[in-house]
Amino acid sequence: MTSALDGIRIIDMTHNQAGPACTQVLAWLGAEVIKLEAPEKGDVARANMADDRGESLFFLVLNANKRSLTLNLKTDGGKALFKKLTARSDVLVENFSPGALDRLGLGYGVLKEINPRLVYATVKGFGTYGPYSGFKSFEPIAQAMGGAMCVTGWPDGPPTLLWPAIGDSGTGMHLAIGILAALQQRHRTGRGQHVEVSMQDAVANLLRISLRDHQRLGGVQPRTGNQLGRTVPGSTYPCAPGGPNDYVFIFAQARMWPALVEVLDVEELRSDPRFATLEARWENRGALNPIIEGWTRQRTKHEVMRLLGAAGVPCGACQDTAEVLADPHLAARDMIVEVDYPGRDGTYRTVGCPVKLSDSPAEVVRPPTLGEHTGDLLAELCGVAPEELARLQADGVV
Repeated sequence: MTSALDGIRIIDMTHNQAGPACTQVLAWLGAEVIKLEAPEKGDVARANMADDRGESLFFLVLNANKRSLTLNLKTDGGKALFKKLTARSDVLVENFSPGALDRLGLGYGVLKEINPRLVYATVKGFGTYGPYSGFKSFEPIAQAMGGAMCVTGWPDGPPTLLWPAIGDSGTGMHLAIGILAALQQRHRTGRGQHVEVSMQDAVANLLRISLRDHQRLGGVQPRTGNQLGRTVPGSTYPCAPGGPNDYVFIFAQARMWPALVEVLDVEELRSDPRFATLEARWENRGALNPIIEGWTRQRTKHEVMRLLGAAGVPCGACQDTAEVLADPHLAARDMIVEVDYPGRDGTYRTVGCPVKLSDSPAEVVRPPTLGEHTGDLLAELCGVAPEELARLQADGVV
């Protein structure tokens, strides 16, 4: 069975999270992703929070399904091999500091002359142009500048960081969309192009509903904690046995209210005019929320979820990381998988491909060790013979 992106070769020159998240999802979908790394050290994420069981999980969870090639691009030999590799590739993805590849003589202007069909994809904190283009960024900076932090948290607290990496992995997903669009356009024109996504741009795009509310409701809106709009119930409610993550989120729109009432089976909810309409429930939320909380506190969060979910009321248990890793639904969908990696004591668990294609289901293949495929790739794509490979190694090119 062929994969959706069979025949697409991608040079992955990225490190840390945003770029590797982009190239990993494309690898899951069948592209050949060649992770180009510096000899000896490789991607800085390999050593980021490494533990005594081998290379860091930070690297491993972002680099499945790739092949590793080491090249020293500061050498003439490394540059020559890189240009040969580029000539036979479809996409190059990089997240170096602005101008880094240009200073090596390997910027887009040079590479598009070597391969006019090349899609050259760039991810930067603030992009390559605009007033902030020279500034560096990390996940919290992107969230701060993209507006996400100021809409997150409680009214009497500070702007709050979201731990799900909307600035890093979120940018990577935007970049993957851009790459796929450029490849589709290349089918028509025969030409590649430069694709760029900045972390601030990606976060701002994900903030569109809050930007709508600013205009619709007149100015900056106060933070609302876990409350979603003016719907009650529309927030988190504590559950048994009362641990720090024993909560559910319940969101019952007007058409779902009768079903909620039947499940809770509290007469006051059926008869009290204070709860008869959506607006009335909002105005009297101070009385309604304790009734709902009194019911949820008698049950575990997963029991609450099953009871309300079966009745058609949207409800989700607030699962901690241990519960997500053990979630049977995610396991059934191959979203939590066990992976073995050389040098580690036992397997580790990671996420699978969230994009499900009926004709080409994705399989998670362990990440490469540093330089694992150097000899094979140079032989396949650059015609490097074994004796020449030995010379390149001695010269520090690979």
